[in-house]
Amino acid sequence: MPFAAPEALQLLLQAHAQNRLAHAYLISGPEQSGKRDLASKLCSHLLGCPVESALSHPDVHSIVPESKSRRLLIEQIRELEGRIQMRSSSGGKKVGLIHDADRMTLEAANAFLKTLEEPPAETHILLLSAQPGQLPDTILSRCIEVPLHRLQRPPRSPAESALIALISQYFSSKKPSLASGLWLAQQLQALLFSTKDAISETLEAEAKEEAQRYKQMVDSKWLEKREEIYNARIEASYISERNRLFETLEAFWTDVLLLQKEQSARHLPECSSHATALAKSLSTAQALVRIQSITQMRENLGRSGVNEALALEHGILEAFAPE
Repeated sequence: MPFAAPEALQLLLQAHAQNRLAHAYLISGPEQSGKRDLASKLCSHLLGCPVESALSHPDVHSIVPESKSRRLLIEQIRELEGRIQMRSSSGGKKVGLIHDADRMTLEAANAFLKTLEEPPAETHILLLSAQPGQLPDTILSRCIEVPLHRLQRPPRSPAESALIALISQYFSSKKPSLASGLWLAQQLQALLFSTKDAISETLEAEAKEEAQRYKQMVDSKWLEKREEIYNARIEASYISERNRLFETLEAFWTDVLLLQKEQSARHLPECSSHATALAKSLSTAQALVRIQSITQMRENLGRSGVNEALALEHGILEAFAPE
């Protein structure tokens, strides 16, 4: 059962007070669930430093996806292992922190197994992930998962509002069919294209400004490294927004399920009339298949090498225009 982040923190602090804190935790949950904040507060407690500076403490050794493919590579894992093998700067505990752990390559994950199972003394490993299902079972079995639920949903983005309008348009003007399902998939793909373009434009402007500011002070290799980091940020921001759109699709079918149980459609009130009609015309089993197809689509797109357009087309057809 997912916890609120403050509740999870109290359980972890209680385990520490009883000398039962495990050596490896997987802190999982969607965006806005407080994963990073929970890690900060736990590190603050373990290291005796302010929360605000906990993740930059010299005894917190963290890695994030930075390659052009936005993957965590074996070289980063090796570097992390080397750092946590070193003596603590304060003579106390150390923390190894892996952001977006589900982005580890299989090679990197396999290389980390021994350290994850038997970390150095006085060392705790924290893995943060919004998609824990993408992690290999060998990693999952070596961690205690701390699942978090969203603390508060952020305001809808323009892309989310546009998607809700598309859902309403689909059910208002079209009948479920192969042609209408393909139309909806194409509209979603176009929305994702425009979303990524907007993200790229914003971050590329930031990168250009930074390059102009520092080009006389640093060498070209540093600027190339920063360019890679900005490219990784573009991809990370896009994937985050894409996941929010998939959550919107899941929310629609969740409302259908709620209505079938004689509860209110509380997620997308703008589409409540369409959800009500589907709740009456579909069985619960059929509605569950629809929401599961969206979840599967999201998981498929979390894997490397998957063609986004084809995965979207298949997932949308399964959810909105099944045979």
